[in-house]
Amino acid sequence: MIDLFAGCGGLTSGFVATNGFIPVGAVELNLDAAATYSANFGDHMYVGDITDWVQGAVPFAEVVVGGPPCQGFSMLGRRDAHDPRNQLWEQYINALVRIKPAFFVIENVPQFLDSPEFLALTAETRRGGRLAGWSLETWVLNAGDYGAAQARRRAVVIGRQSAMRLLGMPQPLTKHPIVADALANVEPRVTTIDLPDSSFEFRGKYVPGIFKMRDLHVTRRPSEVSMSRYRAIPYGGSRFDLPDDLKTPGWRKHLSGAGDVMGRLRWERPSVTIRTEFFKPEKGRYLHPEQHRPITHYEAALIQGFPMDYGWCGSKMSIARQIGNAVPIPLARAVAEHLLRHLA
Repeated sequence: MIDLFAGCGGLTSGFVATNGFIPVGAVELNLDAAATYSANFGDHMYVGDITDWVQGAVPFAEVVVGGPPCQGFSMLGRRDAHDPRNQLWEQYINALVRIKPAFFVIENVPQFLDSPEFLALTAETRRGGRLAGWSLETWVLNAGDYGAAQARRRAVVIGRQSAMRLLGMPQPLTKHPIVADALANVEPRVTTIDLPDSSFEFRGKYVPGIFKMRDLHVTRRPSEVSMSRYRAIPYGGSRFDLPDDLKTPGWRKHLSGAGDVMGRLRWERPSVTIRTEFFKPEKGRYLHPEQHRPITHYEAALIQGFPMDYGWCGSKMSIARQIGNAVPIPLARAVAEHLLRHLA
C-alpha cells in the first residue's frame, strides 16, 4: 500500500493492523507528521509536495489510500470552494495513473461527495478520462459503527477496475464502543503540562520526540475562571449549566445551539468527533467525564483508536493536530479488511 497525504499514519495504521498490508510509500508535507509516520512505519516517507513526488520514481502498490485536505469544503469554519487545497485530489489522480493499483481509497468529509471536486473525479472515470475503466463506490460511514469510541462521519470513496465486482458497504458492528471502553486503563490524574524534553534528527532537522503514548498525558494550565467553569459543570453538562457570572457575554446572549461547548463527555456514550483543538473545551464537548480538565492528548489518541505502542513527534500543538486530523484507526481497519476479501 501507499499512503498519500499520510499525516501521522491513521489510515496506514488501520491497514497494517489487518496483517494483510505492507506500506511501501507515503507522502506528507508536514515535517512533524511525517516524522510520526516514519517512527511507526519505516523510512519510506517522502516529505514534501505530492506534485514533486509524483513526477519522480514511484513504487508499485496494490492499494493507494489518502485523504486529500478537506478544509476548503469542511462544514467547520469558512467554506471556500476556491481553496487551492481542494485541487490536491488532481495530484492523487496523477499518482493513480502512474501506480495503477487494484484499488484506491479516498477518505474525506461527507461534504466532499457534493463538491465540484468529486464531480470532476467522477468525470475522470468516463471514456476519455484519466481513470477510464474504473468505477467508484461511495459510502458515508460513522466510525462508531466500526469500533471507534466516537461519533465521526466520513466519506469513503473506493475506486476499482470496472471488471471487479462491487464491494458493498462494510458490515457495521452491533455493539458500539463508548468512552469508558477507550479510557478504561487511563490514570485520570494528570500531573504535567509539558511533553518530555526530547528531540531527534529527522531529514536534516530536529523534531521533538519520539514520545510514547503515555507521554501525551498532559494537560493545560487553566485560568481561575476556566477552573471555576470546569467545577460548575456537572456530569454530561455543558455551558448551559453555568451560572450567569461564569458565562461569557455571548453564552448569556445565545441560549440555544452549540450545546457541546464546555461539555463533559459521558462514560456510557461514544465521544464526539475528536478535532484538532480537543484540548480546548470552549470548542466542544471535550471535558473529562469526571476530572476538572479537558481530555489529554493521550486520551484523545486512545479515543481515535491509536495503539499503545504508537510513537509521536512534534510539539503539543502539532501532535494535537495530527491526532485530530487522523482517520480513526478502527474505521481504517474495517475498510482495509473489506478490501482484503477482494484481494485474496
